[in-house]
This record gives sequence, structure tokens and C-alpha cells, in this order.
Amino acid sequence: MDQVIGTLNGAPFTLGETLLELSYLLAALLFVFGLKLLSHPESARRGNLWAAAGMFLGMLTTLLLHKNEEGSGIALANVWIILAAIGVGSAIGWIVARKIKMTAMPQLVSLYNATGGAASMLVALLEFPNADMNNRGSVLVTLLGLIIGAVAFSGSMIAYGKLDGKVGDIRSGLVKYVNILLMIITFGLAAFMMFPGQIPVQLNWAIYLLMVLSLVYGVMFVMPIGGADMPVVISLLNSFTGIAAAMAGFIYHNQAMILGGILVGAAGTILTVLMCRAMNRSLLNVIVGAFGGGTASEGKEQGEMKEITMSDAAILMSYSRNVVIVPGYGLAVAQAQHVCHELDELLATKGVNVRYAIHPVAGRMPGHMNVLLAEADVPYEQLVEMESINPDMPNTDVVVVIGANDVVNPAAITDPGSPIAGMPIIQAHEAKHVIVMKRGRGKGYAGIENELFFNEKTRLLFGNAKDTLQKLVTEIKSL
Repeated sequence: MDQVIGTLNGAPFTLGETLLELSYLLAALLFVFGLKLLSHPESARRGNLWAAAGMFLGMLTTLLLHKNEEGSGIALANVWIILAAIGVGSAIGWIVARKIKMTAMPQLVSLYNATGGAASMLVALLEFPNADMNNRGSVLVTLLGLIIGAVAFSGSMIAYGKLDGKVGDIRSGLVKYVNILLMIITFGLAAFMMFPGQIPVQLNWAIYLLMVLSLVYGVMFVMPIGGADMPVVISLLNSFTGIAAAMAGFIYHNQAMILGGILVGAAGTILTVLMCRAMNRSLLNVIVGAFGGGTASEGKEQGEMKEITMSDAAILMSYSRNVVIVPGYGLAVAQAQHVCHELDELLATKGVNVRYAIHPVAGRMPGHMNVLLAEADVPYEQLVEMESINPDMPNTDVVVVIGANDVVNPAAITDPGSPIAGMPIIQAHEAKHVIVMKRGRGKGYAGIENELFFNEKTRLLFGNAKDTLQKLVTEIKSL
């Protein structure tokens, strides 16, 4: 029998309960330490391991020390079910992590967000019949866990479909008003369910209706969002998943879940705000689904795209002093990060100062380019954020744009009617020369024409980024 070692507010507490709470505190500290290490590519791997150790500690001590209200531990049959679920999930995660391509990483993140939201939604759904309706705080936490978890689940699934090209956009201004109406009905129903005197069994219809409304809102709030705005959505949904997990922690009075969820929610919220600033969008517009996508601007006649030969590009870059590479999603699609690093190393041997300009929303998720280039062992010191690289652009001899489009489009500055008007960009157009590598003459992810491609200082190299870079490396070596 567990030894009673003291009392708290008149209630006895045991050695097992004390050890369990201490393990949750230690797990939370490991989460914080792991999150800190994730802030730098060189320590990110260790950060993941420390955070995973915290999660393992929390699960292990829960299995060994958790007691129910009657004082008995987890039934042996349930322990085996839990271990089996952990084993299956770990095996699936290991296989997916080993096989997933960098181009599909945003889709994987969306699926992870979806599973976290679904778990929190189901916890709230199953625990609502046991809720003490006289405890408003407990009921509120349960309902918020259901709403936020459902929105995170359905929204993340739609985000996955859009990133994978399986789901299109809804380009209608009416969606904004539909979403606002859905929010009012959803929270109105939740407020009705919190009236004193309610009986959970009699509210079965309401809890399932609330779940359906929340799922529909998750779909509708992501559907109109497209183009270069998707990184903001992924970040916001990630914060929703963390908040939903914290709500589940409050339901079970589990300190590790609460603190872990708060950390994820806070980190996701901060990142969302930074993404909104990078996209020149307001957070309110993100929530009501009133941004993104946009229609292609009719605009004026842009002129003609001018090409450059491989030999001329090799000479121009080899005899430059400062070269800036702007990576984009096209680099990820072509899996060209390794040969791109080979190019920058080759130029460095010729005395060229090569840096990478990183836009906050380049790619399909926050930090996509940082992760991609870190995989190719590009030194972190060569990755320069947009705010730091822009002042150096007038002194840059050559900017090489590889598979990027909207993040270097001067229309954000020059065309007030553009869907990306006001969006901070990497000001490649201020460099002395610009070389753009792209597969064809098509438009970017936001669906608008890029003025940079028609600039007098710009020359284009058409083709797959990996093949083009490999040919360029060969050409430079032959000089």
C-alpha cells in the first residue's frame, strides 16, 4: 500500500503521488530545455531527444504511479493496451520519419497537428458525461478542449490536402461571413451548455452538435486560404493543437500535459504573430479566414523574360565578390539542397562570399528553408534573415533565386492593388545582377506575375533546379 507522508489542505498525500507530481515537473523542465535547444540547428537534434526524454518520463511514471479515486493503479489489461498503442505509434512514427521527403514535411506537420487535435477532441467528448456541471471552470475547459481540438483536426486535414494539391481554394468573400456566423453559433451553444442546472446526459445532442459545428468551422476557416499564406495557417493550427492539449491536461489534472500544451501553444502563437508580420496580415483576418489566395492581378504589360547561358552565368558568379542565394519551394521540390551547397563551397574556393537569404515564409511552413539547408550541412552562419540581408542588397554582385517567387516579387512594394501588397520581401531587385532558376514561365504560389523576372538586371535559367545547379557547378569547375 502506498505510504502516506503528509497532508495538504487536510487531505493526505502519498509517496507515490509526490513522486508522480515531481516527475511531471521534471518532464516539463525537459520540455523547456528541449525547446530552447530547438532554437538553433546545431542543437535541434539534442533538443528533440531531451524533450522526448521528458515525454517518456511522464508516460512511465504515470503507468507506474497513477492511482484512481479508489486508490488502485491502472489495470494490467489497460497497461498492455497502452504499451501496445505506444509501440504501434512509435513504429509508425519511426518509419514515416525515415522515409518522408523534405518536400512533404509541411504535409507531415499538418498531419501531426491533426492527430493532436483529434486526441484532445476525443478526450473532451468522452469526459463530458462525467463533468461536474456545478463547476463552471471544469465545464468550460472541457468545451474549449472539444472546440479547439476539433478545429485543429479538421483544419489541419484541409491544410494537408491543400499542401498536397488534393484540395482547392474557395475564393468567395461570403466565406468570411459564414465563418463569423459559425463562430457565433458555436460559442453560443457552448454558453448554453454551461447554464446552471444542466445534466450532462440530457446534453448528449448538444455535445455532438458542438463537435460537428467545430469540425465544419475548421474546414471553412482553412478553405479560402491559399498562396503564400499557408505557413501562417500551419503555425496557427500548431498553436491550436497545443492549447487543446493543455485543455485536456486541465480535464485530467495532469501537470505535464498542461505545461507541455502551454509551451506548444505559446510557441505556436508567437510564431504565428511573426508569420503574420512577415506576410503583412492581421491575426484577426487569419482567424476568420479572410486572407490568402487572392486573384492574379491583371496588371500592366511586363515585357520580356531574358535568358542567360550556362557559361555566362558561371563566369558572372565566379568573378563576383558577393553572391546571395534565395532558396524557395522549387529547391525543395527538386531536392537540390546538396548540390546547391556544393555550388556555394565551390564559389568560396574562388574567394566569393556566398550567403543565403531566408524569408520567414519561404517554402510551405515556417523554417522550411532553414531545415532544408541544414539537412545539406550548410553552416548556420551562412543563413541570413530577410531584415539583415536587405540592407546589403545594393552591394551584392549577383542574387541567385532558386525556386522562389512571391518572396522576391517587387509588386509587394510597387503595386498597391497586388494580393501581396505590403508584404515584406527579399529585395533582390536592388542587387547589381539577378539570376533566376525556375522550371518554366508560370506564376508563383500566390498566382500573380513576378515583376522581378522582367527586370532589366534579371536573367533566367530554365529547368529543374537540381539539374541546372549541377550543370552550373560543372561549368564553374571548367573555368
